[in-house]
Amino acid sequence: MTEDPKPFLRKLFDVAVDAAQPSLRVPGFLPSPPKGRTIVAGAGKAGAAMVQAVEANWDGPLEGLVITRYGHGLPTQQVEVVEASHPVPDAAGFEAAQRVGELVRGLSEDDLVLFLISGGGSALMTAPAEGISLADKQAVNKALLACGAHIGEINCVRKHLSAIKGGRLVANAFPARRVALMISDVPGDEPSVIASGPTVVDPSTREEALGVIAKYKLDIPSAITDYLSSEISETPKPGDPRLASVENHVIAAPSQSLAAATAEAEKAGLKIIDLGDLVEGEARDVGREHGRMAMEIAAGEHAPTLIISGGECTVTIAGQGKGGPNTEYLMGMALELDGAAGIHVLACDTDGIDGAMDNAGAMIDPTTLARARASGLDTAAMLADNDAHAYFLALGDLVVTGPSHTNVNDFRAVLIT
Repeated sequence: MTEDPKPFLRKLFDVAVDAAQPSLRVPGFLPSPPKGRTIVAGAGKAGAAMVQAVEANWDGPLEGLVITRYGHGLPTQQVEVVEASHPVPDAAGFEAAQRVGELVRGLSEDDLVLFLISGGGSALMTAPAEGISLADKQAVNKALLACGAHIGEINCVRKHLSAIKGGRLVANAFPARRVALMISDVPGDEPSVIASGPTVVDPSTREEALGVIAKYKLDIPSAITDYLSSEISETPKPGDPRLASVENHVIAAPSQSLAAATAEAEKAGLKIIDLGDLVEGEARDVGREHGRMAMEIAAGEHAPTLIISGGECTVTIAGQGKGGPNTEYLMGMALELDGAAGIHVLACDTDGIDGAMDNAGAMIDPTTLARARASGLDTAAMLADNDAHAYFLALGDLVVTGPSHTNVNDFRAVLIT
């Protein structure tokens, strides 16, 4: 391999993101126009770009509302796009979710509802169940995000506290034809987990939601546990006739983006080790594990090698800093590598946002720890304080892309030259 490692790794990330763009993925899944109205509804970080792709490829009138993250909006012609807060919901998302709920009610069999669902939709489309306030939902969301729970556990709780998640939204649109296009940001691409499954029957139970709260010893409002203790909090289950004819399509998935990046890397003659798109765990621990793997490869006779992976790691917040799972992964890996020669790494979120910060992720190389020491940075202490963003900002190694308008989870590439 002759290319400079950092630009090469960034190119692989860009290829992965491009493979999941709505303009590429949406058109082939659009249904035929109905006799009646076409309502477009949904939420997620890819929402605005998905609307643009629908409008560019739809023959006939459209109406509707899709919610996306602040700063992720794009110009649209017929379907309204509203921006709201992520990862903690706010009043804008609450009000827009009420409007989405009303849009899909009272339709006929001649009408079509086209749901556009992508990662981030859980927080963006917040409609608390009766008896649950927005403040209650904000409190439980913050607690879930800070405790280290994985996305399936987080969404299990979210679904049972919502008036529209866990299949409730699509049930309200019965008997219209209902087609959902989903961009997956969850390991395994399970539709009931993407954005907490507003268009999918829910296999999880309220008892499991209570179990998540107990497992992580969450300090949350009593209204939450009181509601979950009632049968009214249970979501639609398999066999519910209102959800029998819903068409759910995962139109973009992490595996497709990994495949695109792998194909690009193979052009450079690299040996590929694909760990898949199901990698989960505490971010810093996964980073150390991948660091050990990279050093084992580097210690033997090897051709230039790329370890590639997707998935979604978690961060248990114990400090006062601000950082996301990709940057914590990299700090853990840098400590494990301890300056090992010939190893360069990129870890970024494909939505352009690592955690809640303005960067997609960052990069490390054999000089990372030495440069940190020279700058007066204590890598281990800053990791303990969850201060990954400040660490990589000081080193000048953040990857800042702005909103990517898609979201197929994390992308990690470890280059061993």
